[in-house]
Amino acid sequence: MRTRFVLLQTSHAGNVGAVARAMKVMGFDDLVLVAPRWPNVLRREETIQRASGAQDVLAQARIVDTLEQALQGMDHLCATVMTARDFGPPTRAPRQHFSQLLAPDQAAPPGGVAFLFGCERFGMSNEDVYRCHVALSIPTAPGFGSLNLAAALQLIAYDWRQALAGFVPLQKPAGAALADAPALAGMLAHLEQALVALDFLDPAAPKKLMPRLNQMFNRAALQEEEIHILRGVAKAVLQCAERARR
Repeated sequence: MRTRFVLLQTSHAGNVGAVARAMKVMGFDDLVLVAPRWPNVLRREETIQRASGAQDVLAQARIVDTLEQALQGMDHLCATVMTARDFGPPTRAPRQHFSQLLAPDQAAPPGGVAFLFGCERFGMSNEDVYRCHVALSIPTAPGFGSLNLAAALQLIAYDWRQALAGFVPLQKPAGAALADAPALAGMLAHLEQALVALDFLDPAAPKKLMPRLNQMFNRAALQEEEIHILRGVAKAVLQCAERARR
């Protein structure tokens, strides 16, 4: 199963190297950095030293400007949080979520899973958490749940590798292709335009309508064709609204 680790606005070069090492130990190599503090972070001496033999992971890692670019091809998004978010996705321990995600009765397993990690000081923004299917929270001692970035990634990567039956490829029946995260985001933006045109959504006071819809569609695990259908509906609504204004 395609697995990607995404670091958002990472500020410490050493953490990037330590993350690469943690990934390689668990057999993963798809690393994407979104707007890190250092544009040359993958080549910095501290990064290379902390990678400690995982230079191949650094060599193929990518740096992108936006989260949208980082999520191309991924259809199941896992935020990492210390505390649950209001109006956000369900908060679960990693093992709990992985056992549900890969349960035998799941007819349409995800094609690509992305694990998102926020910046060291502030974690993930609410907006980025809202778009995810689940918020993973590592069980820690009450009153002190602060984990180093690489340590948190190591724990999640270990649990995910175990859920994938260790280093034995997990065979699941092939299903219809699920829509990836950018396709879902594009559909939601299109739908938002249609709801504004219908006067159902007030852009000046949107409240939490779009995050709630985001979560609803995440739970639905939409296929690519279903995204096309919903965008067709949004397009028709916008065309009707335009004709009504003439």
